[in-house]
Amino acid sequence: MNNLEAKRVLEAALLCAQEPMALRDMVALFDEQLDTDTIKTLLDELVRDWDGRGVELVPLASGWRFQTRAELRDVLDRVHPEKPARYSRAAMETLAIIAYKQPVTRGDIEDIRGVTVSGPIIKQLEDRGWIESIGTREAPGRPALYGTTRQFLDDLGLSRLDQLPPLGTSLGAEPDVHLLARLGDGQGALELDPQAGVPNEAVPAAAPHTNGAPTPNDAEPTDAAAQTAPSPHP
Repeated sequence: MNNLEAKRVLEAALLCAQEPMALRDMVALFDEQLDTDTIKTLLDELVRDWDGRGVELVPLASGWRFQTRAELRDVLDRVHPEKPARYSRAAMETLAIIAYKQPVTRGDIEDIRGVTVSGPIIKQLEDRGWIESIGTREAPGRPALYGTTRQFLDDLGLSRLDQLPPLGTSLGAEPDVHLLARLGDGQGALELDPQAGVPNEAVPAAAPHTNGAPTPNDAEPTDAAAQTAPSPHP
C-alpha cells in the first residue's frame, strides 16, 4: 500500500470514528505495516488537505478527530440545535480549581473557595468523566487527590493541559468560572447555569484561608489559585 492509499484509508477511518482515534489504533488499522512516524506524516498531510474547509482534523488528548470548525457551528445549530449540559457556578469553580491547581484535595478546594464542596459536585464531575482521583496525600486521613482526565481535555478541544490559557492574562488572574466555557471549541461540553442550585453549598468551610468568607453565591477562587500554571497531565 502506497502513502496515497494509506492516507485515504486513514481519512475514511477518522471520518467514521465515533471517538477520537489513538495512534495505536491507527497502527492496528494497517496491521502494523506502517509505523507511527509515517502515520504522523500522513496526519499532517490530512490537516493541510482539509485546511479552509468546513471541518478540520485536530489532535486531542486521547487521539485525533474531525470536527466542525467553530465559526460554522452557530449556523449548523439552526438545523440541528444542541443544548449543552448546564453546570452550576459552584461546579465550574471546582472544575477550574482542579484544572489549574491539580493535584488538589477537597480541602484545598474548600480553602480556595471559602465554602464546603458538596459531595454531589465531586460526583457530578466524576460521572461526567472530567475529574478523577489520582492518588492520596500523605496527611491525616489520606485525603484523595483530584486531577482532570483526558476526557476533560477532549471536551475542550485540547491535547495538553498547558494549552489552557495561563492565569494572569487578559482572561483574568483567577480561574474564572466562565474561562473553561469560553475554551470549549464548540462541542457544547461546558456551560454555566447561573440558576442551578447545589445542595450544601451554603455551609461555610470549617477554616477557610481567605480574608473574609465570601457568600456562597458570590464565592470566587482566591489569588492562591492564580499562582500556579497548569502542570503536565498525569
